[in-house]
Amino acid sequence: MTARMAKRAQQIAPFHVMRILQQARELEAQGRSIIHMEIGEPDFASPATVIRAGKQALDEKRTHYTAANGLPELRDAIANQYSEQVMIDAQRIIVTPGASGALQLVMATLLDPADGIMMADPGYPCNRHIASLFNADVQAVAVNQETDYQLSAELVERNWRDNTRVVLIASPSNPTGTLISPDQLSEIYQLVQGKGAHLIVDEIYHGLVYNQQVPSALSYGDQLFVINSFSKFYGMTGWRVGWLVVPDQYIEVANRLAQNMFLAAPTISQYAALAALDTETRPELLRRRDIFHQRRDILLPLIEQTGFKVRTRPGGAFYIYADCSAISDDSMKLCDTLLHDAGVAITPGEDFGSNNSRVYVRFSYANTIENLQEGMRRIQLATRNAN
Repeated sequence: MTARMAKRAQQIAPFHVMRILQQARELEAQGRSIIHMEIGEPDFASPATVIRAGKQALDEKRTHYTAANGLPELRDAIANQYSEQVMIDAQRIIVTPGASGALQLVMATLLDPADGIMMADPGYPCNRHIASLFNADVQAVAVNQETDYQLSAELVERNWRDNTRVVLIASPSNPTGTLISPDQLSEIYQLVQGKGAHLIVDEIYHGLVYNQQVPSALSYGDQLFVINSFSKFYGMTGWRVGWLVVPDQYIEVANRLAQNMFLAAPTISQYAALAALDTETRPELLRRRDIFHQRRDILLPLIEQTGFKVRTRPGGAFYIYADCSAISDDSMKLCDTLLHDAGVAITPGEDFGSNNSRVYVRFSYANTIENLQEGMRRIQLATRNAN
């Protein structure tokens, strides 16, 4: 008799971008030239100050566990980052193994089996996958360019169910790079509060916003949960360190769960993260943000000239979500074809939900301008030949 596998493990869909990345690496190992426009990771190495701090932590043998909620000095430094907008007690901050650790922690804190969590479709796939691991009811709401691919207060009200307990907002979002308006975020917060439910706001791309100043959701009240990370703006993906901000009454339970779920975030990474928040590092981070901005402005018209339709201009992150229906009605097949025939890796919309996903693809501009231009030249040639 064969031992059975847990149903939740069988039901979790694959993360298609990681499959495409693996195939791209295999082709590169065979000597193929591949332009990477699939992966959601800054192409810059971590800033020199961060690397130096990590090395110093190793030299000083700082290799033991920290407290489950993180280094006190790091939590103080994170709290200080919000001080121009709102004062946050460092006790409300829990340092986590990346934003994924924060997401797991907050869902463990808030969701019982069959509780509903509302989120936008399209959206980051791990949001719904992690919710499914907790046997929650994922309530995906189809969004489009009318709301900049974000939830609105009207959509939240219209799609509310008796079991809805949590609303999740990501701004800027993955895969669209769009932001929710401050007015809509404030309205959703008030609406969720009025229903006795919880609001989670994912702000991991907050530093990568172009041509505007965006307040943290924490500016609107203290009864919400905010996720952030050192991965994207700070360029520390492999260090695996992020954070979660919780309301006062959830500090104890979140700490208790963190102790049991992951003990603590990596110690060396926490010392490196301290350097990422230092004023010495800030100019380099802003320089990189400006480079991403420049790449967006160069890549966007190239995508549109190739026959893709971009329904709304991304205001942040490093993604462009594009309608490929004029080229193909099967984005998964299109991505496979472009990878193997043109040597360009992009991500199919089916990674991000079911809302017209077969006719959407995501481009990442976490690559050099020269590579982005070459990638689009290859795509233009491949699609022209196909027609």
